[in-house]
Amino acid sequence: MNDEGKIAMSEKASVKELSPIDVYMLLPKTNCKKCGLENCMAYATKLVNREIALELCTPLLEKQFEKAYHELWEMLKPPVKEVTIGAGDKAVKIGGKLVMYRHELAYFNPTAFAIDVTDEMPEEELVLRVKGTEGYSYTYIGKELKLNMVAVRSTSNDPEKFKTAVKKTVENTKLPLILCSFKPEVVEAGLMAAPKARPLIYAANKDNWKDMAELALMYNCPLAVFAPNDLKLLKSLAKTLRDYGVEDLVLDPGTFPNDGLADTVSNFTMIRRAACKRGDELLGFPLIGTPITAWLEKADVPEFNMWNEAYLASVLIDRYADVLIVHSTDGWVLLPTTILRQNIYTDPRKPVAVEAGLKAFGQPNENSPVMMTTNFALTYYTVASDIESSGVNCYLMVVDTEGLAVDSSVAGRKLTAEKIAETLKQFKVEEKVKHKKLIIPGKAARLSGETQELSGWEVLVGPRDSSEIPKFLQEKWQ
Repeated sequence: MNDEGKIAMSEKASVKELSPIDVYMLLPKTNCKKCGLENCMAYATKLVNREIALELCTPLLEKQFEKAYHELWEMLKPPVKEVTIGAGDKAVKIGGKLVMYRHELAYFNPTAFAIDVTDEMPEEELVLRVKGTEGYSYTYIGKELKLNMVAVRSTSNDPEKFKTAVKKTVENTKLPLILCSFKPEVVEAGLMAAPKARPLIYAANKDNWKDMAELALMYNCPLAVFAPNDLKLLKSLAKTLRDYGVEDLVLDPGTFPNDGLADTVSNFTMIRRAACKRGDELLGFPLIGTPITAWLEKADVPEFNMWNEAYLASVLIDRYADVLIVHSTDGWVLLPTTILRQNIYTDPRKPVAVEAGLKAFGQPNENSPVMMTTNFALTYYTVASDIESSGVNCYLMVVDTEGLAVDSSVAGRKLTAEKIAETLKQFKVEEKVKHKKLIIPGKAARLSGETQELSGWEVLVGPRDSSEIPKFLQEKWQ
């Protein structure tokens, strides 16, 4: 990017960091507790941390506080605008980011994945890809990973063919759509096939922006803005379109595979930095990445294109993309990228934990073994999966360790003999079995003696790895 473009992005001073005092000064300060908290300062703190809604302060909604409400709304709005694609319960929200770095607060609205279809595909293949996109599901640490949208691309540039493809897509899914063409007449044909679907129009550029803006306004659709590797032009187009009346924009600075990866990362980073650190509203819109560009140069072996697309998608998820258009539907491409998305979009302020309690696997009885683990989600679901796959009938006592794994919770004194003994009493485990034997993880072996003394239960030290549970029970359980 040239110096002129960098200067254009640095026009505004850095954004002032919001503090609870800033919010508190605009609140009614009555400590009425209608929000469910003890006082207005506690409410202000939670507002700044985005843990509570502004509308929960009902006095703010009264006419006398109307000005304060609007000031607070402006103060608390995210630097990256939230844009909704689609309609109904399947609509997807993108953007809405408050910070540049996840550790500063948290990321909201996970990166949306759109699988592409084209208007030159055989109908059977198109329907198969559409249904496969909607049906994609994988459970990871108790969360269901899904794909979010379908991108209908016009490779024919024929309005009628595109209209037919969009109609067939709408008939087979309720997922939101991205209509992809630089020809306004083609996009309009697609919009006519789905007039109330509120798809994302992709994309406006320096040549077609006015016609695309008219379509976005006519059909009340968000509009993507495309200016490959030219941030100054991208910003100029965003200003022009916003002045024209289009409020919901999505920015695309271009996705360049192979030698262009450095430019891709730089452009995405500079745009997000301008929004979050400089308060540049013209660049404060969601970003769209197109890992599908990895297929522009087809390799002799398709797996090379798939690999390139997978790493492009991963880089773009890390570097602020709010929506991606991808082509590969193979599990080894989609699974790692959707898992990466899930990990990045967990709230770093909250442990990834499950509820403590006594879980039953299979059909346990009074003679069944009782095992123990912590409530760190990854630990719990790993142990649960190993128990289920082995077909063992047992009880599993989950101890609240504030979302820490076994070894970490032992080292950090979150898992102690006292905590184990208390959990045994809390969930009345002795009423479920008659043997009073507890199997603890091998990584918590140091707690065995003290746990036995405090609880009155016989403690058996189990394996360090839950995959060895069946073998352990066969050899040790009487």
